[in-house]
Amino acid sequence: MATLSIKGVRKSFGALEVLKNIDLELEDGGFLVLLGPSGCGKSTLLSIIAGLEPSSGGDVVIGERNVNDVHPKDRNIAMVFQSYALYPTMAVRRNIGFGLEMRKVPQAEREAAVQRAANLLQIEHLLDRKPAQLSGGQRQRVAMGRAIVRDPDLFLFDEPLSNLDAKLRVEMRTEIKRLHDRLGTSVVYVTHDQVEAMTLGTKVAVMREGLIQQIADPQTIYERPANMFVAGFIGSPTMNFLTGTLELAEGGLLLRHGDGALPLVGLEQDVAGFVGKTVVAGIRPESLSAGTGAAMLSGTVDVVEPTGPDTMVLINVGGQVISARLGSRDRPKLGAPLSVVVDTTAVNLFDPETGVRI
Repeated sequence: MATLSIKGVRKSFGALEVLKNIDLELEDGGFLVLLGPSGCGKSTLLSIIAGLEPSSGGDVVIGERNVNDVHPKDRNIAMVFQSYALYPTMAVRRNIGFGLEMRKVPQAEREAAVQRAANLLQIEHLLDRKPAQLSGGQRQRVAMGRAIVRDPDLFLFDEPLSNLDAKLRVEMRTEIKRLHDRLGTSVVYVTHDQVEAMTLGTKVAVMREGLIQQIADPQTIYERPANMFVAGFIGSPTMNFLTGTLELAEGGLLLRHGDGALPLVGLEQDVAGFVGKTVVAGIRPESLSAGTGAAMLSGTVDVVEPTGPDTMVLINVGGQVISARLGSRDRPKLGAPLSVVVDTTAVNLFDPETGVRI
């Protein structure tokens, strides 16, 4: 196991700067998820950590060792790719142990390591099959087994579940979680899937256009996003953004939006400098519930989407459309008036000019 420290890492392809002064730390045994949309630089950063791509500046330190000039094979890392990259002519047994074979590990030691990995991943019965005889989930387990036998300081996962169907993704996500809990090896995991990030990571780094927008534990990123990009990227459906003006009345702070006003109890001190100014209120769909109360939004129903356990409802509130995640039995009619109660303890306020949370 090892820590990972990335200090001021930059990467440019000609005039195009794809990573811009990246800093992050991963504790020993931690699980760091690099999360962001396609093209944000997360896979490039992973390749730099692996040594597959040189950086344009900065340092990568694994454990106590600066690995900037260390060849990938000497970094003591193991990588699991989106494509399984298995040798089609080799049986599973040899696929898993081939890296050890190339490193001249004695056969008895090699076979013992392969058996341990197979037991851990519950693929002992597949050891004599060829990759063509395996399902997608089984192939991914073999790829993970090949990484495990290396006994690395650091596991690197590059969108390993992207090629699997929805059910297998859930199963393999659980397997990776269990694997990390058992081995305790530090992990860096790249994905664009926020569910994977939130369920797997002890720490999540949200990236956009070569910059890290926020690094925190999943709960902090969900409840207190650093800016509107993070707020909008995390959550499904995404966070609602309601624009209005902050007013200080006798009853406390209000967000004036069109003909309505939303009380914001408890935020007076935090946003004192924004009273009288336009702000954006971020409200999660699950922070809204059908009914009436002191903190309430009212409008007309635009769309109703039953999903089984929930009913997603789009509500037009004075020309601004918001989504609410209501109970499965809440089925308002299209065009009907609807009021929803807001959990104001979960409201985030943002500066509309910078997008930063106030």
